[in-house]
Amino acid sequence: MTTVLIADDQPLQRFGSRMLLESQDDMTVVGEAANGSEAVRLAAELHPDIVLMDIRMPGLDGIEATRRITAAGDRTRILIVTTFDLDEYAYAGLRAGASGFLVKDAQPEELLAGIRAVATGDAVVAPSLTRRLLDAYVHHLPTGPSSETQPQDDPRLASLTDREREILTVIGKGWTNTEIATRLHLAESTVKTHVGRILAKTGSRDRIQAVILAYDTKLVQTS
Repeated sequence: MTTVLIADDQPLQRFGSRMLLESQDDMTVVGEAANGSEAVRLAAELHPDIVLMDIRMPGLDGIEATRRITAAGDRTRILIVTTFDLDEYAYAGLRAGASGFLVKDAQPEELLAGIRAVATGDAVVAPSLTRRLLDAYVHHLPTGPSSETQPQDDPRLASLTDREREILTVIGKGWTNTEIATRLHLAESTVKTHVGRILAKTGSRDRIQAVILAYDTKLVQTS
């Protein structure tokens, strides 16, 4: 059973999400939050598997709430539900530690599939779409300390083998596991093993965080 906390300042949005999730045999809603502060507090109390997080909420916004929840080191994963076409903070939410995002006009089955994917540790956003998102929005954000560091000097990459660094680079370029296997002449199972080791060695929660790491360390340059 996947437990979900809904964080959204719109009561109707919370009601609709609850009705959809409670109709599923493998999901249950354990709480609702009307702002970021409530989301942080309830996440600490309830330890849900997933938080459906809106970005624009009064007081503490969804980005800072995401940052605080993920920084707590709990097992809770964040799925941002926002208006992509209008919200340039989606990338900031991913940098804050979210495991993916969906748009609010997504079909019900897309939301359910997204929750299940995040609950199992997968990324909701397809790698190619992740690449386009990062290319579109990375320039809106202040550069971090790692922006002045050469890739070979970044401590997050120090334990990677040459092959793992190569695969991290093409993950950042939006290649799927199948594409990596085909282009690098590897078995797909071998690619999955490499990806798992990359995530473990770099402390990345999922593929999206690995893509962000590739950008942060300049393994991939924005277009």
